[in-house]
Amino acid sequence: MIARRPLLACVLATAGAFYVGAALPGTARAGEPPTPFDAEAFEAAQKTDKPILVEITAPWCPVCAAQKPILERLRALPRFSELQIFTIDFDTQKELMRRFHATLQSTLIGYKGRQEVGRSTGEAQAEWIETLLDKTL
Repeated sequence: MIARRPLLACVLATAGAFYVGAALPGTARAGEPPTPFDAEAFEAAQKTDKPILVEITAPWCPVCAAQKPILERLRALPRFSELQIFTIDFDTQKELMRRFHATLQSTLIGYKGRQEVGRSTGEAQAEWIETLLDKTL
């Protein structure tokens, strides 16, 4: 009998290989197309106490590929309609990585206004990601 975790790791690694070259997600609200991280928009969201998620991703990362559909599903839920998502590319935006004290791709950082309320790295379980997003509300 095949153990579930090694099988899941294999599936995620394979999915990550097909994810290479996909468009990078960016700043988005539910139903809006992604755009690149924008410092002014991030600061404006913080001033209005909007719930915020900073998503650090890489196109080659299998965990990031697993997080993507989870985040898309959660973005569509009514309670997350005000959530603003800002995506940082791990490979090309090193200055932003330092600004957010992040060292790895697949890092999710939740903010409620200006206050960081939670952080997760390498998490691909929907329930745990949803718990992080709930903290931003």
